[in-house]
Amino acid sequence: RSEINPSTKHLRVLDLRISDAGIYTCEYGSRTVSISLHVFKLMISSEGHFLPGEVPELTLMQNSSHPLPDLSITLFNSKNDRVRPEHLQNKAREKYILKLKQLEAGDSGTWTCHVHSDSPLINQNISFDVKVLGFQNQHSERKYAAVDSSVILSWHLNFQKIKWKEGFTGQLIWKKWESVAAHELLEFNITAKGIKHETKKSSHSWFEIPEHKPESAIEVKLHKVHFNHSGQYQCHLEHNRRHTQSQIELVVMKVSANPAGPLLRGAEKTLTCQVSSPLPPNTHLLWERVNGTHMETRKSMQHEMKVEVNVSAAGLWNCHLIENNDRKISLNYLVEEASVWISYAVTGASIGGCVLVFGLACLCITSGIRWQRRRQQAKRMAQARQYLLENKTCQCQR
Repeated sequence: RSEINPSTKHLRVLDLRISDAGIYTCEYGSRTVSISLHVFKLMISSEGHFLPGEVPELTLMQNSSHPLPDLSITLFNSKNDRVRPEHLQNKAREKYILKLKQLEAGDSGTWTCHVHSDSPLINQNISFDVKVLGFQNQHSERKYAAVDSSVILSWHLNFQKIKWKEGFTGQLIWKKWESVAAHELLEFNITAKGIKHETKKSSHSWFEIPEHKPESAIEVKLHKVHFNHSGQYQCHLEHNRRHTQSQIELVVMKVSANPAGPLLRGAEKTLTCQVSSPLPPNTHLLWERVNGTHMETRKSMQHEMKVEVNVSAAGLWNCHLIENNDRKISLNYLVEEASVWISYAVTGASIGGCVLVFGLACLCITSGIRWQRRRQQAKRMAQARQYLLENKTCQCQR
């Protein structure tokens, strides 16, 4: 593991080990030169491969022929920000164990361990790689969609960005609101070479896997969103029996009217704007009439899932879902007034129906009375015949 350069007489030690520490002496004629080699060894748990939320552990070992110095250790992350270990353990100055904070996907990169000692004077930087497999946006996300619209749900993985060299698997799961049951939509695996394979697991036809998308993305497209498509869409990653996930919460909004159809003259209808799940405190629903007054608005209360407005005139109404004063989604409903002839036709039909019912009732009553009279008359005739039969006489002529 060593070689000497014949021209410079330099000694090169390959694959340096902690046991290589000591005093190296070069003798040339009557001259002797000695060099003390101080060796450091830095090890990181899981070989530097982590998932978000995991806590790495660093072990720094030193060896020297001289008494071991007390080291001062400073850590800098990939952004060159100083990181303070949560725990520092010193075992007779031979081994230092440092426990870091929980990692995030953004912590991936080259870190630096700076080792310092006053006696002997040591200022040594040791670089090491930290790779955190996860999502570019690890935190939960809320997405809004209108009924009958299309929406794409995307999770961008960072395995290409951090040059992850190990295989891992994952799956996409959908859970309805307040439901324990989970539906597996698709599963995927990424090889050590970064090649992705996806398999659709669900028989549902309301979503598809887009063909053209970034290689590092997991995506599903909902062609025509229904109200019951809302819920929690969770993308799970698994590596060496360790798990992480990222969630997109899909909230669906719809508008409706009761009664449906055109507004009759003098009538009233109720417009309803509704979402599929409770809204956070900074979000609300708002009905407003286009070109209307401030009085022609209705705002939902905190945590309400719907807002209603009573309408007695034709016009265009918009319902907005507002989050932090930002309109996330809007739906409109056009209230049309029924034509005059339609109103008259409806009124005439109502009156005609009443007259028809009254006429049928009278006809039924008259027919009933006539039938009752005929029945009584037939009964009297039958009684008369019976009487004549019982009292008949025979007269003979002389």
